Amino acid sequence: MKKAIILGVSIFLFCACVTSNKVKTDKSAIRKEVNTLLVNWHKAASDANFKEYFRVLDSTAVYIGTAAEEIWTKEQFANFSKPYFDKGKAWSFTTLERNIYISESANIVWFDELIDTWMGTCRGSGVLEKKEDSWKIKQYVLSVAIPNDDIQAVIDIKKKNDAIFLKKY
Repeated sequence: MKKAIILGVSIFLFCACVTSNKVKTDKSAIRKEVNTLLVNWHKAASDANFKEYFRVLDSTAVYIGTAAEEIWTKEQFANFSKPYFDKGKAWSFTTLERNIYISESANIVWFDELIDTWMGTCRGSGVLEKKEDSWKIKQYVLSVAIPNDDIQAVIDIKKKNDAIFLKKY
């Protein structure tokens, strides 16, 4: 009986140790790591550092720009962007505000950001995945922020081009 109790206690303690040793997700550390990655990613564009900018994009990444036809694979976006980087001036996005959200498994992160750009105030949003201890951007979406009071004027301005674009569909 004594051996059974000792065995039972041993099993309980073993299980408790295994459970308590599970890696706990430190969401604030993940947010800090992802925020730093995104700050440096935007800085790489400002510095026209092509290699560093595209290193952060996953091989299957998709970049969605502000124009309706701008949905690029990493390779397509790199080809489009290369001439700008080669001239030593790509683009500068300054983050005004950023929200970072973390999946339950802590290997997927999505975010939205308010950014100051040469186009004025824009929104960026994206998804990152942690692969082999490093985060990779899977998707980034850039949107021009339009104040509600100005939307009708924008609709009117783009009506002609939208009609041409929509003929493809």
